[in-house]
Amino acid sequence: MMIRALISLALGVPAMWLALRYNMHMFQLNGYINAEQNEWLRRNRHLQWILRFAACLGIISIAGSLIIKQPWFGIAADILIWITLIVIILVYRLLKEMNSKKPLKFTPRVKRMVASDIVICLVLLIVLALIVGRGGSKALAGFPAGGFMAFITGMQLHFNKWANTVNRPVEKGVNNHYINDAKRILNENPDLTIIGVTGSYGKTSVKFYLETLLRQRYRVLVTPESYNTPMGIVITIRKFLKPSHEIFVCEMGARYVGEIKELCDLVHPHHGIIASVGPQHLDTFGSLDNIKKTKFELAEALPEGGKLFLNGDNEYISEMLNERKGSKPVYDDPVLYYSQKSGSGYYASDVSFTNHGTEFTVNAPDGESERFSMKLVGAHNVINVMGAIAVAHEMGIPLAELRIPVRKIQSVPHRMEMKNHGDVTIIDDAFNSNPIGSKAAVETLALMDGMRILITPGMVELGEDEAEYNRKFGTYAADCCDRIFLVGRKHTEPIKEGILSKGFPEKDLEVFDNVQDAISRAYALKTEQHKYILLENDLPDNY
Repeated sequence: MMIRALISLALGVPAMWLALRYNMHMFQLNGYINAEQNEWLRRNRHLQWILRFAACLGIISIAGSLIIKQPWFGIAADILIWITLIVIILVYRLLKEMNSKKPLKFTPRVKRMVASDIVICLVLLIVLALIVGRGGSKALAGFPAGGFMAFITGMQLHFNKWANTVNRPVEKGVNNHYINDAKRILNENPDLTIIGVTGSYGKTSVKFYLETLLRQRYRVLVTPESYNTPMGIVITIRKFLKPSHEIFVCEMGARYVGEIKELCDLVHPHHGIIASVGPQHLDTFGSLDNIKKTKFELAEALPEGGKLFLNGDNEYISEMLNERKGSKPVYDDPVLYYSQKSGSGYYASDVSFTNHGTEFTVNAPDGESERFSMKLVGAHNVINVMGAIAVAHEMGIPLAELRIPVRKIQSVPHRMEMKNHGDVTIIDDAFNSNPIGSKAAVETLALMDGMRILITPGMVELGEDEAEYNRKFGTYAADCCDRIFLVGRKHTEPIKEGILSKGFPEKDLEVFDNVQDAISRAYALKTEQHKYILLENDLPDNY
């Protein structure tokens, strides 16, 4: 019996840890939100059937040891459990290697949750020992170690959510401490100008473009990478904000109604930019109306005299303003538009594209105009740079002084980032695609003079209309690409349908199981033309 218990522990501990680690990783990617983790588990229920099997096997083993009390049952159950634990170890080691795009970060919060997970396991161990121990020392000697290890390994599907619930008061206290400290730091810098940047897409690009331009004259801090959540902003303030900074450009992201307001209550922006509104994170927002209202929470938070910069080409922003005209006064604060299409506010004219960059003229409301050139390609990049130019000019920098910094603007990593490799150029647009951005990306690919190849797994987080958005994307891609490589057979079916509906040659459309095979195939294509390979979206590990 002791030997069987030791074997169960030797297999059960690593199996439990690997299952815990994987599900904690997915929980982190799902924002530590129990509801989103439940939805992820429902959507991917086929992926972890082995854990459900292990939990059921554990219950049967424990119940059998209490009821049947026959040696043969315990031996047979343990053998089956050992085989199951070995399979779990092999499967979850493989999953750990596969899920490496955004590895699990062992933050203090994760460490606290792991500790709570282990405490839950120990509590269950004590309860089971007390139940078994009622039969005396002889019964306790027959403790079903294998069944217990199988059960707690299988229950790693849910223990992280339980730990999250148990830890909620602690996490709230920790977060409030850091948030209050960040507010204190901001209060100690009363001369700091804070510019909030939000949008369904484009906000990270606008933020970094604005940083490049404002540094012509000011000491600027921006939230790094995609730090656009409350704690990401708090980390930025506490770690990087110095008394010497004059401007803080704060990216603001959201997945639920009210989250932009929460960020505004934290930093109290003086000016705001709404770079776009569109179908993004529809699975959590629920509707486009909710998305529009949430983005405009930034506008409503601006103080008297604060300037609001709006993408004048975005149809949803125009709809929102028209709706407000009918119900309440339009924002009292100055509203400044930037556009490629209209002639009001800041607008671009005489736009020309080449493989190597873009030229355009910026016309300011005060009558000033200037010709700009930049390395970035694509109409969506023009509108994002226009937003940055509008803000920088309103902050007192003449357009003429912005010509050189605009020329220095670099692509933001994984957002239409051009990477040249001999006779192949990779256009890396792998970060979190959306319906409008994906359309702009393939239209930019169409500008290239060479063989134009699209590699994509499609778009996610678009709620009930996800299939239709992907189908439309397929129709756009068919008009802009020479070859199309889809990644993932099931999820890309709507894209394939849209592509073929446009009469795209089926011989030029291929489907692969992973992106590496698609890239290898693209490189292997024989052609005398320069190859442009667009990587449009890269599904996160929890997909």
